Amino acid sequence: MYARTTTVMADPKRMHEGVADVRDNVMPAVAELDGYTGLSMLVDRDSGRCIVTTGWETEEAISASRDRVVQMRERATERFGARDTEVQEWEIAVMHRLHAAGDESCARVLWSRIDPARTEETLDAFRSQIIPAMDDLPGFCSLSLLIDRETGTGSLTTVYADRAAMDATRDQISTMRDAFTTQLGVMITDEAEFDVVVHSLRVPELV
Repeated sequence: MYARTTTVMADPKRMHEGVADVRDNVMPAVAELDGYTGLSMLVDRDSGRCIVTTGWETEEAISASRDRVVQMRERATERFGARDTEVQEWEIAVMHRLHAAGDESCARVLWSRIDPARTEETLDAFRSQIIPAMDDLPGFCSLSLLIDRETGTGSLTTVYADRAAMDATRDQISTMRDAFTTQLGVMITDEAEFDVVVHSLRVPELV
């Protein structure tokens, strides 16, 4: 399974317009493409940072969709009044869903970098150490880990039932993260929190 993330720095005053365009125009259009497995959208209403993620069944499917989504992306960027856009393609290495996300759900995203030679070692440790611990956190809904095996970059999104649940986990997650990154030599390059405004990714359990 594969994913494409499009990150835009939107004008916060035009956030509603951009979200509406993704829901009303982008989603129906990409749903017609072969191998599409859904879409999610995260927004930070204060900074204007938005991440749209589309899922794809195979590497061939995500490759075939590249040219066909360019016009949709340009339209959405205009609707958001975006100042900057970044597109990345990933392998979906882990997908674990304990509960479905809802309209009040929020997400914490961690971006990271590792030695590519340690990818499998890091994934094995993540599956055995992090996933069981997350299941015990009140309000935890799901997590997805996207990776680029060539560069060693990764993006971990953890979804919670609501803002209160996410806030309540902050100290515990920080402790867990520090122990894991020290053990495996993982470098955290960025961290941000978002509202989940679209939650329609249909990626099966991958652990």
